[in-house]
Amino acid sequence: MRLKVVVVTVLLVAALSYYIYTPLPDAIQEPWKLMVVDAVSRTAMNLATLKHQLGLDHYITSVRHTLEGFDSTVTALQGSESTAGVVPGVKVSDITFARIPVRVYEPPAGGEGHLRRGLMYLHGGGWAFGSGKMGSYDKMSRMISDELNTVVVSVEYRLFPDVHFPEPFLDCVAAAKHFLSAEVLAKYAIDPERVAVSGDSAGGNLAAAVAQEISTDDSVHVKFSVQALIYPALQALDFNTPSYVQNHNMAILSRQLMVQFWLQYLGADISVEPQLIANNHSAMQQLALTSELRSRLDWTSLLTQKFKKSYTPVVVERDSHGLLKKVPGFLDVRSSPLLAGPEVLAKCPRAYILTCEYDVLRDDGLMYARRLQDAGVSVASDYYEDGFHGCLSFTSWPMDFDVGKRALRGFVNWLHNNL
Repeated sequence: MRLKVVVVTVLLVAALSYYIYTPLPDAIQEPWKLMVVDAVSRTAMNLATLKHQLGLDHYITSVRHTLEGFDSTVTALQGSESTAGVVPGVKVSDITFARIPVRVYEPPAGGEGHLRRGLMYLHGGGWAFGSGKMGSYDKMSRMISDELNTVVVSVEYRLFPDVHFPEPFLDCVAAAKHFLSAEVLAKYAIDPERVAVSGDSAGGNLAAAVAQEISTDDSVHVKFSVQALIYPALQALDFNTPSYVQNHNMAILSRQLMVQFWLQYLGADISVEPQLIANNHSAMQQLALTSELRSRLDWTSLLTQKFKKSYTPVVVERDSHGLLKKVPGFLDVRSSPLLAGPEVLAKCPRAYILTCEYDVLRDDGLMYARRLQDAGVSVASDYYEDGFHGCLSFTSWPMDFDVGKRALRGFVNWLHNNL
């Protein structure tokens, strides 16, 4: 009997190890920890898909519940350490800006006669998941508010499947305009010369798009002084850049999952996913995709050899599906800030762009940095050779990574010195 128990236990452990194991680059520190995080994410997606197919619940809702439960479990495991995120003196308020839900963090420092910094932050999550109220985002906002004497506004923009593009973008623009109004800046004692917009991943996409919109809107008198983009998603026309190909099966964010996020955001049929992965939607026959537009995301000229490596462009001659006509959002600069013209980029605020080697979105950030610089905008780039997508969210035990802590500290230090 004992032998059977041992055999069953060994088989279960072996099966679990096989399920969790994901090949990772040698440069990734503590790979098993990242594998566990990735396994939790994959499990949530697989179970949610099954429930969706059985008609029990929308798979996005199921994944959200799982991720929220995981976040709560991690917070509970942290025990007394979790109180480190509760910064004494930081006032937290859940209110609305122009009818958009926001969470405002007010620092204990400042007061009469002392103007403070302002930061609008847009969380990531593929335009479908996440919240600025979740553990890692909440902790970061509290820390920035306290350390940098900053009023942080975390925007709870609407998500898929409730809305598609451009609604999340419009939510963020509305919140930004409200935040930048003279009345609100005065209410929170914010220096109008020291207001930033920032975000990570899908939030980085929204932050870049909002920065462009505000910079070119003459009706907005106070502009963002800086933009800080953390591994942003900036285009949906080329899913065969070197970083997309190199990291197509990377943990946390694979190419297939990123394409799925884009299709959901743009309101397109998920069944065309293989067409996007093959770059069929950006075929040469597409008249709407002019040579000028193509040059704005031409990684062969925008990336250095270090990142181009030995990869070659994937260019398709004909697209029999007419996807650009069916989904005009692909060419909309509000969804793909990398497509903006140089005249728009030239008006954008100084930028900080964080990229990671093991991230499908690495080249989006690198290309945008180059294009902003070519337009005359000052850009600071932080590139992490051992970084992976989402690492900034993994800075606390038990899911803490050294690269995440370094990335967070680099981001905060840049804000301290430039905002």
